[in-house]
Amino acid sequence: MDMMSMTAVELGKKIKAGEISVMEATKACIENIKTYDKEYNCFITVDEEGAFKQAEEIQKKIDSGELTGPLAGVPIAIKDNMCQNGVLTTCASKILSNFVPTYTSDAVVKLMEAGAVIVGKTNMDEFAMGSTTETSYYGETKNPWDTNKVPGGSSGGSAAAVAAEEVPCALGSDTGGSIRQPAAFCGVTGIKPTYGRVSRYGLVAYGSSLDQIGPLAKDVTDCATILEIISQYDKKDSTSVERTDNDFTSALKDDVKGMRIGLPKDYFTEGLDPEIKDAVYHVAEVLKEKGAIVEEFDLGMVEYAIPAYYIIASAEASSNLERFDGVKYGYRTAEYTDLHNMYKKTRSEGFGAEVKRRIMLGSFTLSSGYYDAYYVKALKVKALIKQAYDKAFAKYDIILGPVAPTTALTMGESLSDPIKMYLGDVYTVPVNLAGLPGISLPCGYDKDGMPIGVQMVGDAFNEKAIIQAAYAFEQTREYKQPAAVAERGL
Repeated sequence: MDMMSMTAVELGKKIKAGEISVMEATKACIENIKTYDKEYNCFITVDEEGAFKQAEEIQKKIDSGELTGPLAGVPIAIKDNMCQNGVLTTCASKILSNFVPTYTSDAVVKLMEAGAVIVGKTNMDEFAMGSTTETSYYGETKNPWDTNKVPGGSSGGSAAAVAAEEVPCALGSDTGGSIRQPAAFCGVTGIKPTYGRVSRYGLVAYGSSLDQIGPLAKDVTDCATILEIISQYDKKDSTSVERTDNDFTSALKDDVKGMRIGLPKDYFTEGLDPEIKDAVYHVAEVLKEKGAIVEEFDLGMVEYAIPAYYIIASAEASSNLERFDGVKYGYRTAEYTDLHNMYKKTRSEGFGAEVKRRIMLGSFTLSSGYYDAYYVKALKVKALIKQAYDKAFAKYDIILGPVAPTTALTMGESLSDPIKMYLGDVYTVPVNLAGLPGISLPCGYDKDGMPIGVQMVGDAFNEKAIIQAAYAFEQTREYKQPAAVAERGL
């Protein structure tokens, strides 16, 4: 069995047992990236030298008994909006094409402390703005299931790298579905934790009240294991919450007896692909057979989630991206006449079309005369969405639904119609607005053989409920590789 076909936890066990060395695992990972990434474009930066150096040091620590964790020696990729000291961090934008940070994101530090080998930075939508990984300055990432399809976004590079078996697991970030939607499109598993569960220190901000770092991997066990490592209180992040219930692997039980599961009727109306609807209902039936109590209910507020999200996220983006001006770091235009001209030219040349669109939308909604009409109103809607979820979780342990209205779209399909792209986030953005945890895992395939994902949402800081339900469902099916990946071993 190819090393990169194993799950991260399986590979970690082999390394711990001495059957595979850390260097062998790292070399296999780098080799797969070199061989296959020409086709998929999952990576922006591959730190080969740094990875081999880490592998040597980690092997010594494993041999001495200093490192005993489940991910010790396991290669992992990180999305290119997480800073890593001394490694190019671009956010897939021209404006940061020369930015090398002097510090490391807290989530990445936690992985390094656990002995994971950071092999490189994955492609993404520019500044995490997009749902297809087509807005990257470094070119689009392709879906390993069908290279004519998008891998989803904005963490498309991380999801595709896992599906293509270039790495066993990866980190992504989720502002409005950017972990869960690419996980669904690429047939892998991804968790968006509760807001405040994982430190945002070192994550280049898009929407500060919505962004959250989380894992992407082949199965629920890997995701729970990674989440357990990166979920620690961080005083450097004012939104980090101190919790003691971070033992997520304890929730890996095939037991949903008595679990109350709600199916929002609002999610199964017009616009949802019938094949996805059937696949999600099948998941509900499987969990019902295992002893869960499944009911349909009215969640409400769903129709207001998209406008509220895009007003809030764009407003925060316009504020956060103000720092990229060509003065302190990053790209600066070659020719300019004065300071203001330099600002304008640097930003015009440095930002892509989608980023400019959201900056302008955000600046407009925060401007005098429109602030109350749009931004304040959106914040009120956000509070009402949270109330709707609170009411639902008074009755249910988890909420079950689709991840996206369709399976992976054809390249170029939604870039020509941004509104269509925005509407594709209808099932994921309410979870971010309410600051809740959500998991996406594969649950079937459409008529073209493309993966379908199911989403399970839990109450705030109740990741264990969604991990347990997801694990129970996962036991009823095998992980399936994309055909191109499966053919490698033949």
